[in-house]
Amino acid sequence: MRQFFGTSHHGNLKEAVQGLSHPQFIMLFSNDGQFDTHVKELEALYPGVPSIGCIGMSYDIRVVEKGVSVIAFLDGITAAANVLEQVSVMPVKYIRRLEEDVRKVDGSQRDTVCIDLCSGNDACVLTTIHTALKQRNISLVGGTGDGGKVSANGKVYEDAVAYALVKNHGGRVKTYKENIYHQMGDYRFIASGTDKAKYILGSLNGQPARQVYQNILHVSEQQISTQTFKNPFGKLNGDDVCIISIKEVCGSALACFRQVNDSDVLVLLELGDYKAIVKDTISTIRKDFPRLSAVFSVNCLFRYKLFSDCHYMEEYLKEMRALGSHAGFVGYGEHYNNRFVNQSMTCVVFE
Repeated sequence: MRQFFGTSHHGNLKEAVQGLSHPQFIMLFSNDGQFDTHVKELEALYPGVPSIGCIGMSYDIRVVEKGVSVIAFLDGITAAANVLEQVSVMPVKYIRRLEEDVRKVDGSQRDTVCIDLCSGNDACVLTTIHTALKQRNISLVGGTGDGGKVSANGKVYEDAVAYALVKNHGGRVKTYKENIYHQMGDYRFIASGTDKAKYILGSLNGQPARQVYQNILHVSEQQISTQTFKNPFGKLNGDDVCIISIKEVCGSALACFRQVNDSDVLVLLELGDYKAIVKDTISTIRKDFPRLSAVFSVNCLFRYKLFSDCHYMEEYLKEMRALGSHAGFVGYGEHYNNRFVNQSMTCVVFE
């Protein structure tokens, strides 16, 4: 298979797709002002081609913050795209669509991946999608777009998740998750005073969450929203740690980008040697795939901000590009199989 990346910083979709012919699957990443128009225009340009899209930044060798970009797969894949609606209420109501697409694509763990773009309520969405994908052990990579909108096959949806099942006829597919954080000290907390709907973390070990965070890291209240780039929380999940980013201060509590429940066990994380970790990820992918066709990735907005602040983002994209064709988008939350994570990178590699 081949991966195409095209962009227009001026928001000209025809410019972005210049040179793209006979795509078998398309992803659209647009800006808030032109998203609806671009969705209709893309369908008119490539009628009947499975497509999904969202509002958000994209990248190949550099980040496209505005305008419009298209990532397409062609020459050796089968794809089916669709949408699950009412994700804030009952996404399972539409699960039959995904089950039918799984059968239609006839995919397997070895050669098929599910790519999703979500408008919100990610944890519930991933649990729902997993019920259908687990029948064939199909992996998932995706993320959250901006503006509460997604698109599928030429239509715009709110409160929905757009997904695509992609089967690689040229070989294997495999998904990866990269975590650049590790546990800081022996800090261990029991969460309480949480609000599931608003992602509020009220207390840690019975003390106000904001004050606990400030006392450990010696930061002001104003610094908390950026300190999370270096020190997010982590929720223990077996041998894995799920990263939880801080969104903002809410009085004595902290609002997060991921749900925290009463009695959850949390740890404090700190930034590791991210350059070395990226090199290890690339080395692992090279070892697993001596011959690869493409890499599609989702990088967290906070990773993008961190890497940009450290003047590393361009270097990072060049290193990933050395693998071969690499493209992706900047998400507001990352999806990896049935897990909703923050401040991470997830990707799928095609042989």
